[in-house]
Amino acid sequence: MKKPNALINSSSPYLLQHAYNPVNWFPWGEEALQRAAQENKLLLISIGYSACHWCHVMEHESFEDESVAEIMNANFICIKVDREERPDIDQVYMSAVQLLTGRGGWPLNCFALPDGKPVYGGTYFPKSQWMNVLLNLSDGYKNDQAKFYDYASQLTDGIKQEDLFPVSEMVPEFAKEVVESAIQNWHKQIDMAEGGPNRAPKFPLPNNYHFLLNYTFYYNDNVMEKYLKLTLKKMAYGGIYDQIAGGFSRYSVDHLWKVPHFEKMLYDNAQLISLYSNAFKRFGDPLYQEIVEATIHFVNHELKGDFGNYFSALDADSEGEEGKYYVWTKDELMTLAGDDFAVIESYYNINETGYWEHGNYILLRKKDDDEIAEQFHISKNQLKEIVNRFKNKAMLIRSERIPPGLDDKTLISWNALMVTSLIDAHQAFDSDNYLDDAITCVSFLMKHALQEDGSICHTFKNGKSTISGFLEDYAFLIQALVKCYESTFDNAYLEYAKQLLEYCVNHFHDPNSGFFYFTSDKDSPLIARKFEIQDNVIASSNSQMAINLFQLGRFFENDLWIEMSGKMVSGLEPKMVQYGSAFSNWLNYYLMRIVPSQELIITGPEALAYGRHFTKKFFGSAALIGGTTDISKIPLITNRNQGSETLIYLCENKVCNIPYKTVEEAILKLKENKGSFSGLD
Repeated sequence: MKKPNALINSSSPYLLQHAYNPVNWFPWGEEALQRAAQENKLLLISIGYSACHWCHVMEHESFEDESVAEIMNANFICIKVDREERPDIDQVYMSAVQLLTGRGGWPLNCFALPDGKPVYGGTYFPKSQWMNVLLNLSDGYKNDQAKFYDYASQLTDGIKQEDLFPVSEMVPEFAKEVVESAIQNWHKQIDMAEGGPNRAPKFPLPNNYHFLLNYTFYYNDNVMEKYLKLTLKKMAYGGIYDQIAGGFSRYSVDHLWKVPHFEKMLYDNAQLISLYSNAFKRFGDPLYQEIVEATIHFVNHELKGDFGNYFSALDADSEGEEGKYYVWTKDELMTLAGDDFAVIESYYNINETGYWEHGNYILLRKKDDDEIAEQFHISKNQLKEIVNRFKNKAMLIRSERIPPGLDDKTLISWNALMVTSLIDAHQAFDSDNYLDDAITCVSFLMKHALQEDGSICHTFKNGKSTISGFLEDYAFLIQALVKCYESTFDNAYLEYAKQLLEYCVNHFHDPNSGFFYFTSDKDSPLIARKFEIQDNVIASSNSQMAINLFQLGRFFENDLWIEMSGKMVSGLEPKMVQYGSAFSNWLNYYLMRIVPSQELIITGPEALAYGRHFTKKFFGSAALIGGTTDISKIPLITNRNQGSETLIYLCENKVCNIPYKTVEEAILKLKENKGSFSGLD
């Protein structure tokens, strides 16, 4: 029987996957670092996550191999890191590998001195190459340590330099020309045939399209609006979207959104629920509602915990094969569809378009329902019946297959994104079930993540909250709490958000740069204390903090927070212009500052019911504030209630007009003026 290594007591499913490797793995911690110092061995820091296909491949090829393990154990102190549990460690060593090789990804394998300073690294290595790397590095370290220490010092300096941006004490003027220039450059990078970027692989990048939703709402850009709608449709029709059960895979390997990397992550699906919900508010396309409803059903069915919390991911692999759970042979599909096969064949492209490999097909769409119905001379209702019948049969067959592995840890940041998505869906579709799920989840987070000193934890597993929270946990939980307030007018959510923001200012903020560190000043230091600034698949924690400071600054009339948020973006304008898609959440913030600050205040006994009429609509960055009495800790609403009447105030930069008494009047005024009662330029 195999003996476990030191990972056996880990909470991370990824670390537990390696607990019976012959490699003498350690989790990140003092024991491993002290051993490296005592034995004068290089650290091997291997980083991945449970749903990572190539992580599994490298484990099978190398880490389960006795001969490879023998070399690793003899010459290195080997540390396994779950990048989702320890994104701070991942940031540092990802930066090192990107500086060394010009690229990054997972598995991430970085070699470092006993003090943690990196000297060499890469991503996936085939077995023979991996063994050569191990032997060459161990020999080199034994023969010329001074060279290793000199190089490690230079590389560490490079890691620290990465986060240096020009700092200005002046808040920028927030000129619309900055956004216009960013959009002009962005035009060069878009795919007007298939949506998304004009390259492969294609990641959904929801914050890109959240920004474009807002930008095209305020400014007339027919090209970008067409591109936005095209991308939303192509993603929904592609193989990246699970046409049977709902939910999105992490990315497509091609430019057609066809072949997914089959892992399904909570953070992708949460953000895409928000995106399609807000797009429905804006454009009213019923396809968006279908996508939201199916994706929420997928998340609730596959990733929901016992306490209303949500787990992290489903693996790309099942039975050792990527995508096996999701793909179909033509014979299987013909049997499932029966007499309806001709319709299903056309609907889901069971042809050369949908063919993948080894006789398997990926279901995807090319034509709208109207086209298919016309093609087969049936009504849209008849088509829907045929498709739903096929889906139900396919789900039944799929349920008999061996499912992908589940990463059942609960991450606070990703759960906060899920809360936001459920509120967005509730607002778009007026579903109390979505609101109930959001409130249950955020209550769980506040109960299990919030600590006595005002801090929060990063992860929850097996009844325990562990690992100090990172900036992403605070940033996205604050966002979620503000969203909960919008749909409940319960001041407690804003008070929680305010407390968390104050904690971030006290323990994460760097007054010199104006940014927030990714780690708290209470955490054990790594070789570099990083800032997360560039927006990626998830918006950066700093861009979200800028939005949080601005929003809560408005709610609580805190000009210092608003000024802090402005200074954060002061040195980023050149980057925003040059690389708009990599700074799209910053552009979202920037757009909020170009448009005059607009607040919608509803007071009186029907405030919440009135509020629902507004949250169904798309109004860009307008803040929604409400309550049934004037007893409020929110300055803007204090003393505005006038007895039994429900009143609606439209305010701009804290100046409010005469209140409206009907929802219809107020909505008409909002639609007329969008972001400003004086109108946009």
